Formats: sequence, C-alpha cells, structure tokens
Amino acid sequence: MYDGIVQELIDEFGRLPGIGPKSAQRIAFHILQTPTFDVARLSQLLSEIRERVRFCEICGNVAEQERCAICRDPRRNQTLICVVEDAKDVSAIERTREFRGLYHVLGGAISPIAGVGPDDLRIAQLMGRLADGTVQEVILATNPNLEGEATASYLSRLLTTMQITVSRLASGLPVGGDLEYADEVTLGRAFEGRRVL
Repeated sequence: MYDGIVQELIDEFGRLPGIGPKSAQRIAFHILQTPTFDVARLSQLLSEIRERVRFCEICGNVAEQERCAICRDPRRNQTLICVVEDAKDVSAIERTREFRGLYHVLGGAISPIAGVGPDDLRIAQLMGRLADGTVQEVILATNPNLEGEATASYLSRLLTTMQITVSRLASGLPVGGDLEYADEVTLGRAFEGRRVL
C-alpha cells in the first residue's frame, strides 16, 4: 500500500500479536505524525528489554533479576501456589489484590494440535517446588478454553498423588454480561459454580 520504509514499519507492527493491519497502520502514522513521540526512547527500551529482562528461576514470571519481585517478597503466603499459563496472567491476578500466595508460570498450555505436550511446559519445575511439603494448596488458573482445561485436568491427575489440596478458579458469566449472549459451556459452568446467597 505504501512505499518503502513506511510499509515496512506497518508490516512489523502487524506481526505483533493482537495488532491487525488497521491497528498497525494507525500506530505507524501516530509515530509519523506526532512530533513529540520519543522514537529514540522506544528504540532504547526495545533494545534494553532483550538484555535486561529474563524469566524468574523459581516461578517463570518476568524479572530483571534472577528472582521476580513476588518470589523475593517474604510477606507472600508460601503455602499457596497459583499455576498460570503465561506471565501476563500473573499481572491480571495481581490487579485483583485478592491473591497473596506465590505463582508458577507454565509457559503455555497442553495443545496436541500445536504440538505442545506436558514435557514442553514447566511442569517438572512445579513438581520440584512441591516436593519439600511447604505448599498446601495449588490453584489451577489456566484459561477456560480447551487447552487450559486439558492442562488443568492433566495437572489435577498428577497432583492427586500428593498431600496437597488442588483447586480450580471458578468460571461462568462475566459481570455485566447478558444471559442471551452466553455460550452453553459458560452458562453450564455458571450453574455448576452457583453459590447460596
């Protein structure tokens, strides 16, 4: 559509997850048309992130040190581990301010179609963390989709041999949602997870 470097920039933005062609074009033109946009700072951050950011040696969360801030925090409940698929899930749960335990990031979910099996995830590291008997409960917070459910089911079966409580995040209708738009699985889960008021 555009000549040379402008199209190259749009194409690069378009390769990012969640950015379609229109969004890529809008971002590129925002950078071009905004004289105060600090391109040098953006470039510096993109370079630095590759050098400075790694994954926590304990939980797999993003960190600038060998251990993330959550694993270094002595105030966190050491007896609870919340298992999530990706590091961005940690951030989502932390925003709720409801969970004060530790995390374990699997690095994905079991997906035979994508060629991802249990050995491709950080399941062995999770089992290693549970071996010393400190953890009393593992909360499975994988996504409520086919892959997330398969992963939760696999972990649940694996953990039943240990003296650990295994729980799963509830799922169902979102706040502000309409029943008529809910799919059958979501509505069914809402009925299963109902509670007495």
